Amino acid sequence: MKRDSKPERETPMGSRRAPGEPRKGEDTAAGPLRGLRVLVTGGAKRLGREAALALARAGCHLAIHYRTSSREAEALCRELEGEGVRALALGADLDDPEQLLPLFQGAWEGLGGLDGIVNNASIFPPGRLADLSWEEMIRNLRVNAWAPFVLSRSLWERLREEGRYGRVVNLLDTRVVGGDRAHVAYHLSKVVLAELTRLTALEFAPELQVNGVAPGAVLPPEDRDDAYLQRLASLLPLRRRGYPMDVAQAVAYLMGAPFVTGQVIFVDGGQHLAPGVVP
Repeated sequence: MKRDSKPERETPMGSRRAPGEPRKGEDTAAGPLRGLRVLVTGGAKRLGREAALALARAGCHLAIHYRTSSREAEALCRELEGEGVRALALGADLDDPEQLLPLFQGAWEGLGGLDGIVNNASIFPPGRLADLSWEEMIRNLRVNAWAPFVLSRSLWERLREEGRYGRVVNLLDTRVVGGDRAHVAYHLSKVVLAELTRLTALEFAPELQVNGVAPGAVLPPEDRDDAYLQRLASLLPLRRRGYPMDVAQAVAYLMGAPFVTGQVIFVDGGQHLAPGVVP
């Protein structure tokens, strides 16, 4: 059957409602995120952690994926539970395609279903074109593009079966505009993810809204300090750095926005407006 000919489905709660359409007598003051169940990949540290905290404070129940940071993930889950929501930690190596569906299934079963995914996890190896190998290119594509796609498609398939709607937010990078010659494999994989964001927003509609957030100078790389970030910030149109909470707020907005899809929010102080200004 062609996708455009599929029938409307009935949900256990009654006729199918569009996202953002309130039920009769529904308390809309509770906020659009309250009660949503969301998987956050790479959620134990850095931007993923901030996004998870923002979503929990808005009332989301969370599955926190990690690769090696089990201690940090478990500690974060306890912190999230202190916000009055459910949270569980799930380990998986996104570089192994065989672990993707078990990760999705673990989140689905652990939270009793899913309403959204934040595809945050990525790798960021240095490397220029002169040294780029096939193995390094494929590794970056597997983690930074293929894993988000497979998880998103899995969510869409389940939602379509159940006649429900959901949302995906992909974490991109401001340098999808302008390039990053010092991290070529990473950059190319993020460009692929940016294109997948647009394609899945079309192909997986109406069940799935898919958007992206492209951070800029909000966190220094793990091998740099804040002084590095301040030097970059001085070159931006806004002449100041951002913070992880700026990205988390954009993620939370898109997770709760009922009429937005296929968009990328650049949280970068205007860097994408002048690509090449920041080295």
